[in-house]
Amino acid sequence: MSADTAAAAGSFVERIAVVGAGVIGASWAAYFAARGCDVVVTDPAPGARAALESMLTPQWAQLTAIGLAPGAACERIRFEPVLERAVADAEFVQENGPERIEIKRRIFEQLDRWTAPDTLLVTSSSGLLVSDIQTVCRHPERVLLGHPFNPPHLIPLVEVVGGSRTGAAEVARALAFYRAIGKMPIHLKREVPGHVANRLQAALWREAFSLVGAGIASVEDIETAIEWGPGLRWALLGPFANMALGGGSGGIRHVLEHLGPPMVDWWHDMVTPELTASLSETIIAATDAEIEKRGDRLAVQRRREEQLIALLELKAAKVLSEHGGRR
Repeated sequence: MSADTAAAAGSFVERIAVVGAGVIGASWAAYFAARGCDVVVTDPAPGARAALESMLTPQWAQLTAIGLAPGAACERIRFEPVLERAVADAEFVQENGPERIEIKRRIFEQLDRWTAPDTLLVTSSSGLLVSDIQTVCRHPERVLLGHPFNPPHLIPLVEVVGGSRTGAAEVARALAFYRAIGKMPIHLKREVPGHVANRLQAALWREAFSLVGAGIASVEDIETAIEWGPGLRWALLGPFANMALGGGSGGIRHVLEHLGPPMVDWWHDMVTPELTASLSETIIAATDAEIEKRGDRLAVQRRREEQLIALLELKAAKVLSEHGGRR
């Protein structure tokens, strides 16, 4: 039996520990419970339990509207402030601690000590390398990345990659588990700081900051350009498929033959801006003003999530129709 076949056979786990009860941890906890898992959330911060409960209420309402798995219940989420007790029976651990390598190492050294050797230990880190985290573990083969996109309870993407000492079978198990609970994982072939999706975002942000800094476009202009331009297409297809459609019957070959050289010229013309105090303040003030035009931050976030749910439902319906009702 191959690693992929074995992973798929035992892909679903029922007991999950979520380490860190912040925005990402709470969102993960809600999603895991909505897929029928038992979830223990742990966080030593004062007020962590109350903060978790306040975030779970709207998240669970959204997940209920989307549709819950059989046996799903918000009551299957419980809070345990002591890390050792929280992870004792876990089959899968999703860590969401601060983005600092010394803190990650301390957490994973404890997780490695207090969990069964075959329990997968997965970090949600936005940019740190698994190889730098797993050095403190006796069983580094089960330490890997499972980086979600915020908010994890709504956005399906999870980036998965192992470190230099992670086992191939463990990576396959993680990929199979995420697929089993309805996620859309991608497997990075090797580690890179920031992973894939964040690096793609960073490339766009680099040019956006550069255009504002050079006085070519305002923050408002750039928001409009993405929201009502390529952002609409990107919500439906990725960059390569969209490029192929732009080439008509000639596909991506036509685009690269005719627009490739000018695109390379654009790349050479792009610069990496210095994030000066002045540019930072310009971006902050203009972005705050842009948000305020739409309402307070929480209202904007709520509308974004409502629209995201509608978009996900539309995409799911299209997938079902294209596959004859089978996902």
